[in-house]
Amino acid sequence: MIKLTFCLRRKPGLSLEDFQDYWLNKHGPLVRSFAKDLRILRYVQLHSLDDPMNQGMAASRKAPSAYDGVAQLWFKSMEDLKENARSPAARAANQTLLEDEDKFIDLENSPLWFGEEHTIVSD
Repeated sequence: MIKLTFCLRRKPGLSLEDFQDYWLNKHGPLVRSFAKDLRILRYVQLHSLDDPMNQGMAASRKAPSAYDGVAQLWFKSMEDLKENARSPAARAANQTLLEDEDKFIDLENSPLWFGEEHTIVSD
């Protein structure tokens, strides 16, 4: 199983509330509409909370500012991802999603990467 993790920062001038609303109610359904073309098995949005506890935890570790959210997408294999690169439908879907992401995500300051998940604790 391969997971794409995308740590999101909102566009300057966009409130956290507006960012998270657009991401959940506009972009989320758009991703869902392309899930089959892109071979996405699972898509999860983790929305950061605007809570003083976050600042306290970050200060205790001298951590950088938090992300506004994290998107996680699961794929069966790297071969499925390579197949997406060969598929005209997947390439078109990725282009549409990128154009939409550029409306609300500060792409230059939002890292993303593919990784392999290793579960350490599970109930």
